[in-house]
Amino acid sequence: MDAQDVKSNLVLILDFGSQYTHLITRRIRALNVFSLCINGTSPLKSITDLNPSLIVQQMGGVVRVGEKQEYGRMEIEVGIAEGLFGNKKVGDRQNVWMSHGDEAVKLPEGFEVVARSKQGAVAAVQNQRKRFYGLQYHPEVTHSQPEGMETLKYFLFDLCGITAGWTMEDVLDEELKVIKSTVAPEDHVICALSGGVDSTVAATLVHKAIGDRLHCVFVDNGLLRWRERERVLETFEKDLHLPVTCIDAVDQFLSKLKGVTEPEKKRKIIGNEFINIFDAFAHDLEKKLGRKPAYLVQGTLYPDVIESCPPPGSGRTHSHTIKSHHNVGGLPKDMKLKLIEPLKLLFKDEVRELGKIMGVPQGFLKRHPFPGPGLAVRVPGDVTLENRLDILRKADEIFIQSIKDAGIYDSIWQAFAVFMPVLTVGVQGDQRTHSYAITLRAVTSQDGMTADWYIFSSD
Repeated sequence: MDAQDVKSNLVLILDFGSQYTHLITRRIRALNVFSLCINGTSPLKSITDLNPSLIVQQMGGVVRVGEKQEYGRMEIEVGIAEGLFGNKKVGDRQNVWMSHGDEAVKLPEGFEVVARSKQGAVAAVQNQRKRFYGLQYHPEVTHSQPEGMETLKYFLFDLCGITAGWTMEDVLDEELKVIKSTVAPEDHVICALSGGVDSTVAATLVHKAIGDRLHCVFVDNGLLRWRERERVLETFEKDLHLPVTCIDAVDQFLSKLKGVTEPEKKRKIIGNEFINIFDAFAHDLEKKLGRKPAYLVQGTLYPDVIESCPPPGSGRTHSHTIKSHHNVGGLPKDMKLKLIEPLKLLFKDEVRELGKIMGVPQGFLKRHPFPGPGLAVRVPGDVTLENRLDILRKADEIFIQSIKDAGIYDSIWQAFAVFMPVLTVGVQGDQRTHSYAITLRAVTSQDGMTADWYIFSSD
């Protein structure tokens, strides 16, 4: 599907503060339909300029607090087998997920109830003449499946006439065109590689577009995982052929962190040191090239954009400013770098799919996320005391290798060890020990925006 076809089949989600907005967007994309989420209070012109195939708006009627509020799994029954439930029969029932305390007591003119909950509350309405449809439950969540996705499919393809065909191959082709048309033939681009999936895929994409005019830098700050430096550099150089400069800044970072215990202060120190190193790298590159680099690559993802949007009613205008810990914030003004964010409309699993298409090794793409400040946020207190970082590295490596050996690594979104600055009594062999405790954590998620703990088997 070409770019124009993608735009003409756009499904727009208006966000009025729902916790499930991102999930609706993701579920629609899973059906190979491009979907965007924007603030519900956006001006009408900004909505119509996007030319969506569907716009939903408030049509009147009366809504009040329900006598019987509905939360959790609930059975609904189809009352009209037309329009929204044209693929069902009257009397058909399905289990869905409810999460509301209000109910519609008077419908707008021309609307009809097409499904009710077991308690008799309105679950779905429609106005077929105006082609407006509404649900009072969540078809997108896991608890509403498989009927929930069937309803979304019928709505998109049968009622809205959307054509499925949006793929990661389309995204790759379009982004390559955008980067090539944006970066002039004489321009150079820099990218700070963290060793994570996002920055690596972003760098690989830009390198594919402009070749060795991309200049990457990887910083060893002394807060990395076990053998992280060697592992990621091997992937960058041997598998992806990225031009990477590795900077050993272990002493620089740890000397600044000595004696610091407050978490936010540690984050700021680490951020400032990255900026100093990045600034020095840019200036050295300028001397080498005889001209300033023009662009900076960032691996910003769509959840970062969604989460940065101020909620409706907050008094602030809609903005796509990325969360501070995703920005290279505070860069010196004289750098004047323009941003390239080729992944800013993609979710994490889409980024992994894009990376797979470009040949990024599967083992690398499946790596668990790692925080920007590194192990500093997994060691409460002073990270430089004794050998706390080394203890944590070894514990983390043992934990990660154990879940790999058990064959469950890919079932877990993120697993990691935390150093606890608390001495506890234990036994090793015939001897009593008095040493620090390690906490192990493992969570599951689909897109990194909601998470749950991973349930380990007792076998």
